[in-house]
Amino acid sequence: MKDWSAVLSREERTAFSLRALYAENGYEKYRMSKLEEYDVYARNKEFLVSENVLTFTDLDGRLLAMKPDVTLSIIKNARLGAGEVMKVYYHENVYRAAKGTRSYQEIMQAGLECLGAVDEDALLEALTLAVKSLDCISESNVLELSHMGIVGGVLNACALSDGGKRAVLDALSRKDLSGIRSVAAQEGLEESKSALLERLATVYGGIDGVDEALDVFCVDGATTAAVADFRGILKGLKALGLSDKIRVDFSVAGNRKYYSGVAFQGYVEGIPTGVLSGGQYDGLMQAMGKNGKAVGFAVYLDELRR
Repeated sequence: MKDWSAVLSREERTAFSLRALYAENGYEKYRMSKLEEYDVYARNKEFLVSENVLTFTDLDGRLLAMKPDVTLSIIKNARLGAGEVMKVYYHENVYRAAKGTRSYQEIMQAGLECLGAVDEDALLEALTLAVKSLDCISESNVLELSHMGIVGGVLNACALSDGGKRAVLDALSRKDLSGIRSVAAQEGLEESKSALLERLATVYGGIDGVDEALDVFCVDGATTAAVADFRGILKGLKALGLSDKIRVDFSVAGNRKYYSGVAFQGYVEGIPTGVLSGGQYDGLMQAMGKNGKAVGFAVYLDELRR
């Protein structure tokens, strides 16, 4: 019998492993069309990775889009009753402009979404599956965690303008301390608030190593609650034996309008960019008129060609 594993590409082998992993954990296959009405994305552009959407007019006059995002389509079509949880996985192509270019690409993704009555157990399960997804690619990997309640709470506590918040998040994503100081100076922040913003860029480490460092972010009721939530999640991950796979890094800031709690990125040895990205996106659920919470992530299979 022919050994087809020797013929399949790395992306294909990983995709098979991921589908099996998600199905074994109770997630159902979600199938969708390559096309979606453009209005879905036009109303929610702030949640997209790129605002550039590939569109065309259908024969009946409707403006359609080549799917630039999977999560929006899943939420749009979700039918959730009170107390229900929808657990789905997907293996789909999305179509959007490549970073730093003006050309569209077909990007292969696999991932999962958990929507509805999402509790801490469901969140920890999603994070565990994120780690196991990285294991399917390489045993040498790390999942970096942030919490948008802490990051957003600190930005609010510093009373930054909207432009200042965007500039700080941009500098934070690069761990650019001089950039953060520059924004703080432009905003006229006192030294203690500037130092607080800088701490977002410098706190990094394992679950046990950063616990005491989180106290500095407890500056008001909102941030104190966010820190308590984050500590509970980290404690749960430690109990699951995942301490050696987890690093806390607040430069994983993500889209503040998209993510509302934990945000995370996954890395594997040999690939310079993240191959996995996800988090909690309760705000997107509310923006699309859905009740409940949500958590999910995508694995960027096209990155495995590197």
